[in-house]
Amino acid sequence: MEWLAVKGAGSLVPLLSRKVCVRLGEFIGRTAFAVDKRNRRVAMSNLEAAFGDRFSPAQREEIARESYVEFARTVTDLFWTPALTAENFWDYAEFANLERLRAEIAPSNRCIFAVFHYGNFEWLSPAVAWAGMTTDVVTQEFKNPLLDQIFQGFREHAGHTSVPRNKAIVRLYKTLRKNGRAALLVDTTLAPHHPTVVIDCFGLKTIVTVAHAWLHEKTGAPLIPIYCEPLPEGRWRIVAQPKIEVPPGATHQEIAQLCWDSFEPVVRQNPAPWLWMYKHWRYKPVAAPRPYPFYSQESPFFEQIAARPNYAKLDRPAALEAMQP
Repeated sequence: MEWLAVKGAGSLVPLLSRKVCVRLGEFIGRTAFAVDKRNRRVAMSNLEAAFGDRFSPAQREEIARESYVEFARTVTDLFWTPALTAENFWDYAEFANLERLRAEIAPSNRCIFAVFHYGNFEWLSPAVAWAGMTTDVVTQEFKNPLLDQIFQGFREHAGHTSVPRNKAIVRLYKTLRKNGRAALLVDTTLAPHHPTVVIDCFGLKTIVTVAHAWLHEKTGAPLIPIYCEPLPEGRWRIVAQPKIEVPPGATHQEIAQLCWDSFEPVVRQNPAPWLWMYKHWRYKPVAAPRPYPFYSQESPFFEQIAARPNYAKLDRPAALEAMQP
């Protein structure tokens, strides 16, 4: 039944006009905000923990509602992807700093795109591909495996290659060694037993993936933060930030922190497009000095991870040998 519903939506949504697709996303987002009490509470708690008293309760509610709308638009736009071509895509999106991006990754044309759950992160794939930079993109498998093929078709429509998360590090390493490009979400919270580092995020400690930092260290590929922000009339702007200037000998933790620090001012300036209903702070240090969201769980692993600036497990000879092209 789930497969039929998704398959049906995937067939019908591309037939809609652009205006109707945008309105549909807005309607779904506002409806979801009204009925989804559990995740709405997560969003409100995240905003309070991140910004303190900068916003009133009414303002936090409006930001959370808009976050639902932006995410719903992202999903409906993903289903609308089959209606896109290399020509008409630029009627609905624009690419900021494209020439600088090309110059920064020349002459090898390889890079690591550090992607954030901000705005229409799903349309980063066609934007980068139709700008001449097809990429290996890490994707999360669904609990229902029947859905994987449908979403893989959406995400590979412009020429990208989807890489399952459980095989990502080896595949991306090989791609970069061959002067290809890799993209992965870097603001995803992981359990402490995964390859992770601790970073400061809105003054709160959180545990994030180390993959982008490790790949940069091992390949030297430029690390490019990239996001997609909303524009009026249902359009989007893809923004490639300047490459991260990584000091020689920087640790995985320092690289991951530099990457986040390039992006946090974007959220502070316009917080609504970030995915606030996601549990960004699933874990917190024992005896945390400031309030965390209600769902955060104390973890004794925080101190251990914080004391481990590099994820040594990935540097074992057997792991490295397996990653050789």
